[in-house]
Amino acid sequence: AIVFHFASFFKTHLQQPLFLLSQLEKNKRQKMNVLFALLTISMVLTLASSFSLTMGTGNSFGRVFRISTWGESHGGGVGVNLDGCPPRLHLTREEIQVDLDRRRPGQSRITTPRNEADAVEIISGLTPDGITLGTPIAMLVRNKDQRSTDYLDNDMKVAYRPSHADATYDAKYGVRAIAGGGRSSARETIGRVAAGAVARKICKMYNNIEILAYVSKVQDIKAENVDDDTFTMEDVDSNIVRCPDAASAEKMLARIDEIRKAGNSIGGVVTCVARNVPAGLGAPVFDKLEADLAKACMSIPAAKGFESGDGFEGTLLTGKQHNDEFYIDPETGATRTKTNRSGGIQGGISNGETIVIHVAFKPTSTIGQVQETVTRDGKQVELRGKGRHDPCVLPRAVPMVEAMVALTLADHLMMHQAQCSLFPDEAEESLKPNPMGTTVRGRGEVGVVSAGPVSQRVDEE
Repeated sequence: AIVFHFASFFKTHLQQPLFLLSQLEKNKRQKMNVLFALLTISMVLTLASSFSLTMGTGNSFGRVFRISTWGESHGGGVGVNLDGCPPRLHLTREEIQVDLDRRRPGQSRITTPRNEADAVEIISGLTPDGITLGTPIAMLVRNKDQRSTDYLDNDMKVAYRPSHADATYDAKYGVRAIAGGGRSSARETIGRVAAGAVARKICKMYNNIEILAYVSKVQDIKAENVDDDTFTMEDVDSNIVRCPDAASAEKMLARIDEIRKAGNSIGGVVTCVARNVPAGLGAPVFDKLEADLAKACMSIPAAKGFESGDGFEGTLLTGKQHNDEFYIDPETGATRTKTNRSGGIQGGISNGETIVIHVAFKPTSTIGQVQETVTRDGKQVELRGKGRHDPCVLPRAVPMVEAMVALTLADHLMMHQAQCSLFPDEAEESLKPNPMGTTVRGRGEVGVVSAGPVSQRVDEE
């Protein structure tokens, strides 16, 4: 962080204007100029004591529950520093490894054949018996199966891959990690998934929050008969596409195989749900929950689109059709919504229903077919991609999306607790709003209690 300290400079030079002020009694204009100068100095001193400019390079995410990832695809290893984890939690390496195993390469014929165990090492932040200390948790995964010659012994070391980050990295930094794509490689997401496993545990412990994603679309093939409220991780992982609908998964796999054999790649959509999220997470303006979820998911390599709830399909409906009408749950007395087109978020704040988001992923940039491109020094050439790459990123994107959603929710849980739970609400229960959501019990009355519609006059800009 760069902090501007002006105080010492102005304190040194403050005596001269004060002396001038005493000598300018007869010249009111000059006196006003000196007074203005003194006021300006005072304002600068005040700002200098409170203003700081933090220089970031885009490798960190989160505010209270915060991660910083590091490492390149073909370097010695990749990892993450996780800060803000609560103390006194029991955490094991095996818990983190479960999510990393779902992300790792070489799982099937439709993922990159790079053979990495992705075994995580926890370097700091735990006691010898696995209790979190509340200090930064550092996690490392060493690279074992790099093949840099796939990039360095051919035209890929000088020619930019179309739609890849090669050209833009070079334009920004003037240098790039050619082998494996460096930080633009999906291998960077190892740190996110490792930290996301910790966030998942925190969410589960806090309110039994479940975060599950699945492949809902491959090109134009959509998953059918998936109930967002009931599908399980076992359903998702029952096939290599990671689609819980077996019939749709077979069609998706056939399409991916067809594209893969042609030396091409294919994209689609990952849907993620978060169940049992309490009402109240998020903020009404810049820190809307879906805004932070969008930033989190759009930071994943190859992500090109984000929707919350009905998303763009909601634009085809009228307000009457799109609105989620409220009702009182007859079993719990809680305030609920009859539908969930909002995707569990209204006004930027969670409403206690299941959060539903969709993330679109483009086809992998590196393909085995000839494409036109240019070299670093500006010559037009043809390039055929080499190396080991996913023909479809979607199956491995599933745990990546889960991780980013978990990280966002854990961060918002902590921010919500810091702001809204510092001083308990001691008002009488009858004066508090009826609790909202799927995991609370309320005191709502079932049935329409008014004689007619409640009339409202709403004046909004």
